[in-house]
Parts: sequence; structure tokens; C-alpha cells
Amino acid sequence: MKNKKGKNKLKIAVFLTFTAFLAAVGQTLFKAGLQDPAMLVLLITIGLAVYVVSTVYYLFALSKVHLSWAYGLTGLGYIFTVVLAYYALGESIPVMRWVGVAIIFIGVVLVGTS
Repeated sequence: MKNKKGKNKLKIAVFLTFTAFLAAVGQTLFKAGLQDPAMLVLLITIGLAVYVVSTVYYLFALSKVHLSWAYGLTGLGYIFTVVLAYYALGESIPVMRWVGVAIIFIGVVLVGTS
């Protein structure tokens, strides 16, 4: 029984990682829309749709696990957002921010394996 519970937790962790990624994509689309007035409405609308899907998925995950564990994994959203801002939006990320991202990643791993 313990093995099944561990597999289930891993599935939820992957699912939560996906929801964090979707939320980061939504945020990136918001910013991209604000930078391109011609695409503002389209990108904000798509960003909102992606964000809503992320929220619905997150609510599903919350129904399966403890909030204190699930919320810890949402820290991945910050990591995804920084990476997307760098690659998709061309933002420069200072070294100290990358250090912070690494620290957040360590924290997420600690929460995720607890």
C-alpha cells in the first residue's frame, strides 16, 4: 500500500509541476501582451485562459494532497517564470536572482520529498 501511495504522490507532484508551468506561461503572456499593444487583447486573453486552466488543475490537485505540501511545490512557478522571462521575453536576469532561483529549487525539492 505504501508503494501505491508513493506513486500517487509522484503523479500529483508532476501534475502540480505542470500547473506551476501553466501559471508561469500565463504570466509571461500577460507581460508579452503589455509589451505589444497590437497583440494586447489576444495575448492577455490567452494568458487568462491558460491561467484559469492552471487554477482548475491546481484545485483538483488540492483535493488529493495536503495544502502545505502542494503549496510548497508552487514555488516552481517562480522558477519557470524567471526562465520564461529570460528566454521568451529577453529579460536580463542578474546573478543574484539566479542564486535565489537555485535556493527556491532546493526548497521545493525539500518540500516535495517530505
